[in-house]
Amino acid sequence: MCALPKASTWADYRGEDVTMAKRILVINDTQEILDLFRDLLSEEGYEVILQSYTVRELDRVREAKADLIILDYIIDGEAVGWQTLQKLKMTRDLSQVPVIICTAATERVKEIEGQLREKNVKVVSKPFDIDDLLGAVSEMLADSESDKAQHSMLQNGKVKKD
Repeated sequence: MCALPKASTWADYRGEDVTMAKRILVINDTQEILDLFRDLLSEEGYEVILQSYTVRELDRVREAKADLIILDYIIDGEAVGWQTLQKLKMTRDLSQVPVIICTAATERVKEIEGQLREKNVKVVSKPFDIDDLLGAVSEMLADSESDKAQHSMLQNGKVKKD
């Protein structure tokens, strides 16, 4: 009987092919949290870009060319993450980038969670379970790939819209 190799990452457990590293932009005002995200996500095979300051202008986000954005809701004691999210979702070229809001401000976010889901935004509460975070990342990236494929088929006329 031969032994199966031990799965080393979350993607390995799910049997996913991660040969093409997905790029994740993490925006948070706490360096320790940024370091944690870098370690967790890099270990899973993702390319991680960190921003420790508020994104006032979206050019930095465009330059990152991220497949996913993980955004803190409260930055420097204010709901700056919410303002950044609004800008992202109201900007045509960035509106389709999936976002995970990772926050301890659960009461504030719960009120708008339904609206967030409609806009391709998932909420992960702090303190978070590592598997929950990695599951959310995987889910959002998979949903994004599915949406891109469907959009491509529509563009090429392979799927009829009702």
